[in-house]
Amino acid sequence: MGVLGALLGGVLVAVAVAEPAPDPPPHTLGEILTCQPDPPSLSLSVTLDGRGLFWFHFPASRWLRGAPALPAWPEGLETPAELLPETQLCRQILGILGTQLAGLLPQARGIPVLSVFPAQPPSPGGATTLLCLVENIFPPSLALSWSLAGAEVTAGVTLGPFVPTADLTFVRLSRISVTPRPGDVVSCSVTTGRDNATTVVAYWVAPDTALDEQLDTALAGAGLALGLVLALLGLGLALLARRDPHGTG
Repeated sequence: MGVLGALLGGVLVAVAVAEPAPDPPPHTLGEILTCQPDPPSLSLSVTLDGRGLFWFHFPASRWLRGAPALPAWPEGLETPAELLPETQLCRQILGILGTQLAGLLPQARGIPVLSVFPAQPPSPGGATTLLCLVENIFPPSLALSWSLAGAEVTAGVTLGPFVPTADLTFVRLSRISVTPRPGDVVSCSVTTGRDNATTVVAYWVAPDTALDEQLDTALAGAGLALGLVLALLGLGLALLARRDPHGTG
């Protein structure tokens, strides 16, 4: 019985120590409608875990996909006519609260955080697609512009919707296709607010592939020279060891 009791005790200890694997975090599906005095006056987005799935384009009165790989918005689901009462209610609440709280509460504002990066590694002499990711946006209203080598660029610029995040701010993504020369500076700038406007700029510098090739060649030559020196050193030590096998000098 003593041995059996010890074995059962070991099994019980093992069961007590082995904890079940934690459950994966639940997915969060959100639909956020916002209204504000500044344009865009209305915005509506459907997100999954903070990623934009669909957004409603109010000027065109239709749902758009957040990514080309997504299917189209199902027909008959939340039609523009069904969204009208919600948007009217949002504007009514905004008008009431805006009038009663004007001058009593400070207006919340976020300073945008920008980052510019290529969608794919740039190729020499070819077009490069650059992305400008704007984070920490609040309220969801800003003006965005691109420039190449100091000149503003408007052709080929696409601007995504304001996507709400879990921390009650918004993010926005813009794309541009340019063919920069080595060393050209591409900038993405955003300006927020009508009063005390804030402008934030992020830069990307086109790489000089010729310098990269020269650096690769120099590094390869240095590695080859180091290898030859080490080989000659090893050969010299081997010859010395053969001439003096007992190490007497």
